[in-house]
Amino acid sequence: MTYEALFERLGGQAFFDLAMVSQLFGEPRASLRVQLYRWASRGRLLPLRRGMYAWPESHRRVRLNPAALANALHTPSYLSGLWALGFYGLIPEQVVVYTSVTTRVPRRYENPVGTFEYRHIKSGALFGYQGMEIDGATVQVATAEKALLDFWHLSAGPWTPERMAEMRFQNFDVVKPRRLVGQARRFRSPRLMAAVGAWNTMAREAEEGTVAL
Repeated sequence: MTYEALFERLGGQAFFDLAMVSQLFGEPRASLRVQLYRWASRGRLLPLRRGMYAWPESHRRVRLNPAALANALHTPSYLSGLWALGFYGLIPEQVVVYTSVTTRVPRRYENPVGTFEYRHIKSGALFGYQGMEIDGATVQVATAEKALLDFWHLSAGPWTPERMAEMRFQNFDVVKPRRLVGQARRFRSPRLMAAVGAWNTMAREAEEGTVAL
């Protein structure tokens, strides 16, 4: 495999992995792995994680979408937690770390594209996400309700009204109360139901203009 042949076959891909290269060229994976590593060390490829690469900006035909990359780096996964809360405008901060949930072991990747964190949830909690178009790519993202539930579920300790207030939540109308309650019940967690209760109280007070945000 030559660099020119790789670019001819995969130049239209934003990113690719060793399995894809092996399937296309049919050469021993060990030799392909060494060749890809060498090109990455010379700056001819952009390393994303072990066995996954992108083209450097000078060779890029397709925009490298960090949100779409978050789905691909560690599968199965979908964007959730703090990143999704920022995406929906439920918190005032812009979250730069791409936070996802997965049924696999937790991982954290830092590469030239960004920082990507993956938190583990049980398989029964892998629901409540949808494909959304972000910068021209279809990306799997938690619903606003599931993003809240994943965040509360994966954060230790009780979610009291005081702790809720510290988060400076906003845009409460984005969250559908019935969907939030229905999805929370699937966790079978009293702690999570208490968090939902505290959220609903805060949302009600915000609507009435009696809560300090």
